[in-house]
Amino acid sequence: MQKTTVKTRSGHVLRLPSDEEDARIRAGIAADPDTHEVGDAEFALMTRRVGRPAAALARPMLSMRVDPDVLAKLRASGKGWQTRVNAVLRQAVEKGRV
Repeated sequence: MQKTTVKTRSGHVLRLPSDEEDARIRAGIAADPDTHEVGDAEFALMTRRVGRPAAALARPMLSMRVDPDVLAKLRASGKGWQTRVNAVLRQAVEKGRV
């Protein structure tokens, strides 16, 4: 037995087309020169990727201990504080302080 409805995550109930309606839809797609039916491989390329893209050079994770007041000040400086700490460390290394 074919399902006639689908319930979405938000609770909406969608009515699925019958076999006859589906055949008419597919015929309409085939008859329209400006569109085509999307295949599995093409659909896979359209999936949404979550998160930021992979960096060209992956930076390794670091675990270190710092004084609580230092960490509080760094975090209080706002979003991107870890990137700013990396920049400060890079400057120290490049200037030969480390």
